[in-house]
Amino acid sequence: MVIFTDGTTTELRLTRIADGLARRIEAIRQDREVYDLPPGAQRTAAVARSVPLGAPQVAILDLPQLTSAHSPPRPLIAVDADPWPGTVAVLRSPETSGWASFATINRRARIGALAADLPAGPVWHWDRGAVLEIDLPWGQLESVTELQLFAGGNAFAVESAPGTWEILQARDAMLVAPGRYRLTTLLRGQRGTEHAIGNPAPAGARVVVLDGAVTELPFTVGEIGLPWNLAVGPATRPVSDTTYTILSVTPVGASLRPFAPVHLAARAEASGDITLTWTRRSRDPAADSWEAAEVPLLDQPEAWEIDILHGATVKRTLAAGTASVTYSTADQVADWGAARARGTALTIRVAQLSPSLGRGTPTEDIVTII
Repeated sequence: MVIFTDGTTTELRLTRIADGLARRIEAIRQDREVYDLPPGAQRTAAVARSVPLGAPQVAILDLPQLTSAHSPPRPLIAVDADPWPGTVAVLRSPETSGWASFATINRRARIGALAADLPAGPVWHWDRGAVLEIDLPWGQLESVTELQLFAGGNAFAVESAPGTWEILQARDAMLVAPGRYRLTTLLRGQRGTEHAIGNPAPAGARVVVLDGAVTELPFTVGEIGLPWNLAVGPATRPVSDTTYTILSVTPVGASLRPFAPVHLAARAEASGDITLTWTRRSRDPAADSWEAAEVPLLDQPEAWEIDILHGATVKRTLAAGTASVTYSTADQVADWGAARARGTALTIRVAQLSPSLGRGTPTEDIVTII
């Protein structure tokens, strides 16, 4: 800064100073305001605010094995919280104390609710009549092609009754209101859950989007049928905090349970015996192959139980080692007083046996003796 004799001032930038008998200074006049930014609005200081966390919504899904990547017999867990705490801890204990770390969840699942009743529908082919309308608190859904659907896309679990989940898929998705989707062109009762189809599944029932955010719980085979308490909450908080959800779960090993057989039939023989037959299904995800002549047999040795019914009364239980059994003339006479004639109806219930769980999901049907 230099002050001249006339009282004016100016700014100079020194470029050279030389000392001798006198000091010589070289400078360049400059105006910094030409290069400076104009003054802006005053910035307020950023103060970190604590984010209030609530207890998460938790859904436990004991489902059949969905893909080859899901190793049985593990139930699945879906967790949703707003705001999402980043990492959710799952602790377990056979009591309400002594909690031990069990699993860690890093992805927020999409858990919605039925906006209207979901009626029953057909299985093993398109359900073009029913509409799955759900309220989804966050995220979005979109339509998929049939090939994407057959590869596992747009899969949902609908809780038709407490703890009972139907797996279904939807080809077409339409946003009809903020957070509300209408899903049509459905495949019902997927992965052997046709017995879980509600009639109807009531409005308000939970719906879980089955994607990578649904996590396995590492239960073992030996823990099937044992009651456990789970505590689910932010990993940064202690289990005593109000942000934890406490719930009870008893694994039933649904992923180890044989699927219900199909195509029950009865054929009268010349001897008067009746041959009962059916077609075995496999819970192995690899069973969905068009090339294999027979689906994989996961429960060995193969074993079946067949109930002969009269209303709700079991008249006789037969055992078989293959997908057929003989209902002898002598047994018919003992059960009914005479052999059953060709053209009459017979009610039977067939279930495959699991070495670890006993009877699998049964099929009950009225068959006509041919």
